Amino acid sequence: IFFYRLNKSFLGGDERRVDSRTIYVGHRSCPANEAFIPPKFCDNRIVSSKYTVWNFLPKNLFEQFRRIANFYFLIIFLVQVRTTLYPTNSPDSIFVFFLLISVCLALLQGYEDWLRHKADNEVNKCPVTVLEDGRRMQKESEKIKVGDVLEVEEDETFPCDLILLQSSRDDDTCFVTTASLDGESNHKTHYTVPDTEKDLESLNATIECEQPQPDLYKFVGRMHIYKSNQEPAVRSLGPENLLLKGATLKNTQKICGVAVYTGMETKMALNYQGKSQKRSAVEKSINAFLLVYLCILVSKALVCTVLKYVWQSKPGQDEPWYNEKTQREKDTNMYLKMFTDFLSFMVLFNFIIPVSMYVTVEMQKFLGSFFITWDKDFYDPEIEEGALVNTSDLNEELGQVEYVFTDKTGTLTQNNMEFIECCIDGFQYKYRDASSELDGFCATDGPVSKLQQKAGREREELFLRALCLCHTVQVKESTEQGQSQVDGQITQIDGLVGDGDASHRPQEQRGFIASSPDEVALVKGAMRYGFTFLGLESKTMKILNRSNDVEIYELLHVLNFDPVRRRMSVIVRTKSGDTLLFCKGADSSIFPRVRQEEVERIRLHVERNATEGYRTLCVAYKHLSAEEYAQADEGLKEARLALQDREEKLMAVYNQVETGMSLIGATAVEDRLQEEAAETMEALQGAGINVWVLTGDKMETAKSTCYACRLFQRNTELLELTVRTLEDGGRRREERLHELLLEYHKKAVQDAPPAKGGVTRSWSVANQDYGFIIDGATLSMVLNSSTESNSSRYKNLFLQICQNCTAVLCCRMAPLQKAQIVKMVKNSKGSPITLSIGDGANDVSMILEAHVGIGIKGKEGRQAVRNSDYAIPKLKHLKKLLLAHGHLYYVRIAHLVQYFFYKNLCFILPQFLYQFFCGYSQQPLYDAAYLTMYNICFTSMPILAYSLLEQHICMEVLLDNATLYREIAKNAMLRWGPFLYWTLLGVFHGLLFFFGVRFLFSNSALQDNGQVFGNWSYGTIVFTVLVFTVTLKLALDTRHWTWINHFVIWGSLAFYVFFSFFWGGIIWPFLRQQRLYFVFANMLSSVTAWLVIILLIVLSLLPEILLVVFRKPRGPHARQVGIFATSMQRDSELLR
Repeated sequence: IFFYRLNKSFLGGDERRVDSRTIYVGHRSCPANEAFIPPKFCDNRIVSSKYTVWNFLPKNLFEQFRRIANFYFLIIFLVQVRTTLYPTNSPDSIFVFFLLISVCLALLQGYEDWLRHKADNEVNKCPVTVLEDGRRMQKESEKIKVGDVLEVEEDETFPCDLILLQSSRDDDTCFVTTASLDGESNHKTHYTVPDTEKDLESLNATIECEQPQPDLYKFVGRMHIYKSNQEPAVRSLGPENLLLKGATLKNTQKICGVAVYTGMETKMALNYQGKSQKRSAVEKSINAFLLVYLCILVSKALVCTVLKYVWQSKPGQDEPWYNEKTQREKDTNMYLKMFTDFLSFMVLFNFIIPVSMYVTVEMQKFLGSFFITWDKDFYDPEIEEGALVNTSDLNEELGQVEYVFTDKTGTLTQNNMEFIECCIDGFQYKYRDASSELDGFCATDGPVSKLQQKAGREREELFLRALCLCHTVQVKESTEQGQSQVDGQITQIDGLVGDGDASHRPQEQRGFIASSPDEVALVKGAMRYGFTFLGLESKTMKILNRSNDVEIYELLHVLNFDPVRRRMSVIVRTKSGDTLLFCKGADSSIFPRVRQEEVERIRLHVERNATEGYRTLCVAYKHLSAEEYAQADEGLKEARLALQDREEKLMAVYNQVETGMSLIGATAVEDRLQEEAAETMEALQGAGINVWVLTGDKMETAKSTCYACRLFQRNTELLELTVRTLEDGGRRREERLHELLLEYHKKAVQDAPPAKGGVTRSWSVANQDYGFIIDGATLSMVLNSSTESNSSRYKNLFLQICQNCTAVLCCRMAPLQKAQIVKMVKNSKGSPITLSIGDGANDVSMILEAHVGIGIKGKEGRQAVRNSDYAIPKLKHLKKLLLAHGHLYYVRIAHLVQYFFYKNLCFILPQFLYQFFCGYSQQPLYDAAYLTMYNICFTSMPILAYSLLEQHICMEVLLDNATLYREIAKNAMLRWGPFLYWTLLGVFHGLLFFFGVRFLFSNSALQDNGQVFGNWSYGTIVFTVLVFTVTLKLALDTRHWTWINHFVIWGSLAFYVFFSFFWGGIIWPFLRQQRLYFVFANMLSSVTAWLVIILLIVLSLLPEILLVVFRKPRGPHARQVGIFATSMQRDSELLR
């Protein structure tokens, strides 16, 4: 797939922007005195699929043979076709497995890609309205071209990136929601380009703008409007004029806009992370172990080949009298014959590579995924759905997660702001039924609690007017009864009584929409106290006061919120002609701009609310004289028309007018957390998992959420690396960035004690916990520094700081930046396993980038769910998914992999040793039926049942003790230590099987009639000991017995005995030679054979039996008792 990728510097600053593009509105030629060059841009097709009809076969085959095992099986299959070795002259056994795995995986991947093609077609074939020559025409979305003028109606999604030309609203604005882009479901206001023609057919204009780049919050351009006999009018364009693909039109009947970016050049497409094949750490370990066993296989074949020719070099050994060579054999080239013998030994010993393990692993993953789907704890009655598994290949990765990257809005929180309380002149106003008990703090703590006192009525009303006027909220008429977001019930408030009889109020059947949910919460809070916002019409704001009188204000200017100022203001004019400025913002932004004697009355209230996790805002006002307003008005108009440095000029005017204000009070708003969000985050941190919050939201809101989720605690020192902190020093941003990174690195890394077992919460006074905060603009500087050396150094410093912090908050992130953060951590030292979780389309990029992607079935569509590996209804389900299911899946599959290599080494080692006693003649030790059935029937079902049902620790204990997750961290059970143990165990058992039976055969007469056993009896005894030993070894490892375990373990042993009798007890007409005819029955007639079989099984399992007897119990109950005792001991130490 070709993705349009731009210079990375787009996220780093305007000074390195690449060339611009020129767009002709409506494809109308520019004036005759200018040259007309038809521009060429991409079409509007969206492509997210991986394959086409033409490249599916070669591309899928390439994906298949990237696996070492698949490539090996292909080579062995080809060798078997060309060789005529006696036990393996039919390649069917390997070919069937090889074909089964390859075809199944190809069909699965093809089906998944077909679904992506289907989804793409739904988007590309969607009908849109295009205005051409004054006519409205219907076109398919994929046929839109840059320069087309489109018409979009309410609740429709924008098909491409548009510049807003015309709106049905009287104030030339429109409202959109960008939930699918940045996760914010709030309404954002966009503006038409000033001075455009009402009749778009007569509009003659060109747009000059930057080339496509992925930053959602940046856009720079200008529009040249040509009119006859006049100089072209130039209007600046910014993000407020750009409507992004994927956003939805709200509260506006229709708009018209011109397409500037289409298809894969839209900001949404540039933020899309292509879907790649994810591979688990277990699969990588399997490949590593496979290479070791391939080396063992080659070594065995090489040793046997060399020893064969050494042995044949002795006189009489190469051509004995009973086995003379043919003339063809004598004429064969010596080196070619050696190579053929080497390949023959490779085929003879190839069973050391467990072919069936891949089939068993695929079955275990597929069947094991149903346990997640069937888990009743994951069922959510609200949406009547449970968990969903989209990718079963990553089940075991759930038990290896080291970093969790989570979205905030809709994931940690419900995105449902609620007004909690306010403070006016130091007096607290709060609902009597509201509960603010949180983390051990109570609302009545401290001197700010003056619940029985009130501020003056004039100050109360001034404060409530500020809440009703200082916002960008719009009122929308509700078409359905009961849709109102206005509460009309009687509510008793300390100090004030809300007007319960609201039936006569015209806004009762209206809803509020705003760019920020806390603004709606504040307007609703003011309603509780008797002041109601009625709406904005033609720059006129109306509010209904307590006396049911309508107050009218003229809106003169809105000083929008930005992350540097961290406040917003409005300038309004009253009916009496007074000009007022109302301002609300963060305490750190408001306090320096008001009279300091007013600050102390509010500070304690704000600090307590912030500690409780509430979103706090301070409210101030200022009377503007005629001269002050005239100066501010002129400055604002001039700055807004600037084509260069527009933001800096606006900032200067804002800072000038927002000084000398009077502080009125503060508010506390709660963004309600998801159910059990704080408990889930604590459990993840207790498990040694690092939690990072990646959000497109404002820093203040996100920081409050982190406090509420207990990611940040009261004693957590926050290290802030944002645009605001970079500008505090008064130096160049890059110099200040370098200084802060070094300062924070010294604090969090150099001066910090070494962490053990991952960064976790420190509850001791001696150790300081750190939290790190960074915003999108600063992250761009870190990732895209002016020099490559600085960029690499900044990344290393940034990563080291973050890895030593208990929690990291990244705010104002674009979707692609989220993916860049995940990729940076994923590729850092140690290659930690990452997990991303989110609920919106803006989270898709990071979900696809992480090792494991989790989608939440939230309110923002199902894009995240469709692109995720797993989907859960609520955040709280992540705890059980990782700590219980993930833990068990990893333990099960790790044991499965080690066990398969072990039992195949036990299987082939006697075959290798047998060559030393048969003249390296490639004589097989086992019958062909045993070779085929060993992995298919005799030993496959017990390990499959174990890998599905085993619970070495019960789920309740795993959930109650998150620290158990650390025991299996960093692929602990598939490291080289455990692998070496299983390999040595296989060597020990293989040697014991072979030489134990050989010791038995030192007595030539083993039967009552004096007859001797032959080589097939020898191999059958070895095989019998082998099957019983490896099966009983698994039985000793089983901690959680079910009837299925009993059935498959004892049933497999019984089937082996039955098959051996049946296979050797009948003369099969389709076999040219029957080696095992009555061999098994004849073998069991010997008491000595019985004794040796039992003795060897006991000797093989004796170390394991002694280990089980003498080691501490590991059952679920014993584990619970041990953990309880440990916790009691720890509690007693703390008390001492």
